[in-house]
Formats: sequence, C-alpha cells, structure tokens
Amino acid sequence: MPGQALRSRSWDGQSVLYNEVTGATHLLDGLTLDLLHAVRDGTLSDADWDDPQVQQALSELGLINLVEPC
Repeated sequence: MPGQALRSRSWDGQSVLYNEVTGATHLLDGLTLDLLHAVRDGTLSDADWDDPQVQQALSELGLINLVEPC
C-alpha cells in the first residue's frame, strides 16, 4: 500500500512484521513474507497470480491491510 513502511525480523521459518502506518504487528510464515516482498517488488509471474494458493494468501494479506487490490 502506498506510504506503508514494513519492518520484519525472521527466525525458524517465522517472521514478525510491523506495519508503521497502522501500528499493527503480524506473525507470518516465511513463504507469506516472501510473497509480500514479491508483490512489493513486482516479481510475480502471470502463473503466480493465477495460483489458487497465492490468491488465498493475498486475500488473507488484504484482510490485515498489508495489500490492496489494484
């Protein structure tokens, strides 16, 4: 999301993510954090966007205001 600054720390396959805009802290698994970074960096392929698991993860990230639909 525009203006959103995220800070994270990871260990043992888990990540704690702090959203400076909302003040919320989230516990994510490593794959979800990787997905969030891929969305931010624009590195998802068309096949990735069509993957049902990716769609589900993006939906869940939207519920906690970490991504928004374009």
